[in-house]
Amino acid sequence: MLKIDIHKNVAYVTLNRPDVHNAFNDELVKQLYNAFTELGKRDEVRVIVLSAAGKSFCAGADLNWMKQMVQYSYEENLEDARAVGRMFIAIARCPKPVIARVHGTALGGGSGLVAACDIGIAIESVQFGFTEVKLGIIPALISPFVIAKIGPGRAREFFITGERFLAPIALNIGLIQHVVSHELALDALVESKISQILTSAPGAIAAAKELVFGVTANALENSLEYAAEAISRSRAGTEGQAGMKAFLEHHRPPWIEKTNGK
Repeated sequence: MLKIDIHKNVAYVTLNRPDVHNAFNDELVKQLYNAFTELGKRDEVRVIVLSAAGKSFCAGADLNWMKQMVQYSYEENLEDARAVGRMFIAIARCPKPVIARVHGTALGGGSGLVAACDIGIAIESVQFGFTEVKLGIIPALISPFVIAKIGPGRAREFFITGERFLAPIALNIGLIQHVVSHELALDALVESKISQILTSAPGAIAAAKELVFGVTANALENSLEYAAEAISRSRAGTEGQAGMKAFLEHHRPPWIEKTNGK
């Protein structure tokens, strides 16, 4: 599910579930948490590049995982949500700089992964989106990271509409920092950022990252606990259950049927 290669002080972490568009399940969440926790401790690692195999960066939650979630109680949802929150924290607070190399699609939790990284670089055709409301749930666990990047005003729009948007818009709202036209340019810019980072002091880089969190974050861990409780209520609630069931069974959720007067 996860490939890790270390070459000349750079750790390349690759999501490796191309058959399901690198969607999350509980095992991938665990592996990402362990990888970033471990890599953050390794002195020889100076930079981490997060990328993905196949056609997509990350399509959000795995369908089989979602099927399990439909059956979860509030308490089970809470335990599951806290594990996902710990994974995002491990990426965001990793003392090493983390570059997201983004192609294809990055939806739901995939957009959250990008937000948790320090630098996001995407091909202009990449589709982003906080699509959770289409399933009757909310983008709770990614919200502290996304709002830190794009601000509450933009978050309110895109969290509410659940619409997909292309990389130039993601750049405009601050979700990513760079857009390129093709894959060769993507790799070239990633390598350029790596070169810049490797000329900077590793201890100063770690301190600079922590400085940003210290100045701007208001108890990130507390925000995630609030978010974990919120998504647990949402998943176990009437709309969440109906929305995920409709998605998994390939029919319209009840709120669309009501809107259309059917």
